[in-house]
Amino acid sequence: MKITRKTHQAIRLQNILFTTLFFIVMGMLAWLSTQYTIQSDWTKNSRNSLSYPSIQLLEKLSKPIEITAYVTKNDILRRRISELMAKYQYHKAGVTLSFVNPDIRPDLAREEGITSDGELVIRYNSRRESLKQIDEQSFTNALQRLASSEQRWVVFLTGHGERNIDGDANFDLSLFNTEIKRKGINTRAINLVDSPSIPQNTSLMIIADPKSALLLGEVNIIKQYLDDGGALLWLAEPNTSDNNKTVAELFAISFLPGIVVDATTQMFGIDDPTYALVTQYPSHPATQHLQTMSLFPGAAGLSHADDSPYQAEILLSTLERSWTETDSISGQIQFDKNSIEQQGPITIAYALTRHITNNDETTDKKQRLAIIGDSDFLSNSFLGNGANLDLGLSLIQWLNHDDKLIDIPAKTATDTTLNVTQTWTLVFGLGFLIILPVLFIAMGILIWLKRKKR
Repeated sequence: MKITRKTHQAIRLQNILFTTLFFIVMGMLAWLSTQYTIQSDWTKNSRNSLSYPSIQLLEKLSKPIEITAYVTKNDILRRRISELMAKYQYHKAGVTLSFVNPDIRPDLAREEGITSDGELVIRYNSRRESLKQIDEQSFTNALQRLASSEQRWVVFLTGHGERNIDGDANFDLSLFNTEIKRKGINTRAINLVDSPSIPQNTSLMIIADPKSALLLGEVNIIKQYLDDGGALLWLAEPNTSDNNKTVAELFAISFLPGIVVDATTQMFGIDDPTYALVTQYPSHPATQHLQTMSLFPGAAGLSHADDSPYQAEILLSTLERSWTETDSISGQIQFDKNSIEQQGPITIAYALTRHITNNDETTDKKQRLAIIGDSDFLSNSFLGNGANLDLGLSLIQWLNHDDKLIDIPAKTATDTTLNVTQTWTLVFGLGFLIILPVLFIAMGILIWLKRKKR
């Protein structure tokens, strides 16, 4: 083909148009990449993607989700949190994540009650929850609790010298009450003398260390509340015979004589032997996630009768080095095996359940109660010790039937290893070290000989 000047100009114009269109297309693709995200998880069990239950929950949430991560200068932990939140952000646009360094902003950390590095504060629909475990199951279940539209009312009994939920004294429960409200749970105090009935919307009643005996009419009101399937948390103290007798009548829980003492506390620099430690927890929904010890100042030992209408599970037990001391707590004390004192481990808390019956028919719903031989562990002075706060909040959630977990299937990495048998090891070794090199050399010689004959 003869190329003329006109043909040459046409080819040049064609090249310019092609180059211009190419850059326009590349620019449009670059802009589209900022507007849309496409990703694909090719792992065998999609371990880099959210599970279907989590995606289903996100589709039901209509409001923004705000996550604040309180992390120090820990790049590994920050990256782990970012990668997990990115999975949720991919399926829902309203998920926002921000980082706060508690070393730089200790005021915010104190305000939010942050106690560990990497703790998350999740806000949704004017409700708040803190989370220490960074995994999909924990985060998804936290979202489920925040999204629950059911109103929870926790009622504290007053009128008998109970711990004040609004008081600032060391023995009061104002800090714990604040933490309950942060969970989106409503609280109020009630005096059965002034208001001789328990509100119908009560989801949980708490009786925290009454100093004087409950009146017979009040006990009858509580009995009716229990007969109707109400949930109850009773925080007792040792050596309060009148109210301990009421507990025995209602729940068949008796109090061991004396006060629990624990020699193990000296290892932690605690001189007072009446501070009992709990370091191991049973596989119970209210305690199975706890990993640090909890501290119980001045606890009472408990025992459960076999003829009780409630099914009892041991919730908290002290260490083997503890015992119930019946003598004066002064000077050198030791366990007296010839007395009524009992050697540890000592049970200091029971979880009670029974199936609710309506019109002589048993329903699937279980009534839940908890009896704890100490109330100081939730007081303003001791709430921040160990796992005390986590234990208290877990009890509230369990008693409120707010512990229904979304089961996230475990995603194991099944495609990250290659199992090679001895036979294949021999095949690979001979193939790459002998056969292929010999083959390449033979082909090279053959090509050289053919070219030489030309």
